[in-house]
Amino acid sequence: MNEFFRKFASVTSDVVGSSWAFILAVLIIVVWAVTGPAFGYSDTWQLVINTGTTIITFLMVFLIQNTQNRDAKAIHLKLDELLRAVEGARTSMANLENMPDEELKRLQQEFRRICETRGIGDGTTVEALDCEDEESEAEMQEASQK
Repeated sequence: MNEFFRKFASVTSDVVGSSWAFILAVLIIVVWAVTGPAFGYSDTWQLVINTGTTIITFLMVFLIQNTQNRDAKAIHLKLDELLRAVEGARTSMANLENMPDEELKRLQQEFRRICETRGIGDGTTVEALDCEDEESEAEMQEASQK
């Protein structure tokens, strides 16, 4: 069942994320709007589009969530492998997604301090990580010059 749903979610996500699906959705809306006068803009006419879009939105939430969860898991595994393979990398970072919020905050503050010490950026996490990359590159250059 899980494998079937995974394949179904993946294929459906690809299909509904295409330009053709968007064009089809626009055409449905246009047809619905054009038929308004013929149905006297009745409650039933409005109910058709409201019900249809509600059902589709409800089901798509689960498909999108499944696809996003799989993508995130795959990215984490790839990053974990890179951390494992790079000499000098902190392999403890491979499990960040399972750390408590307090530990994540502590690491974020550590990266901020690193950047502030070096006078780089405004100390945001992204800049801190860039800063850490620059430090690694500088260390590698120094080692290669020796």
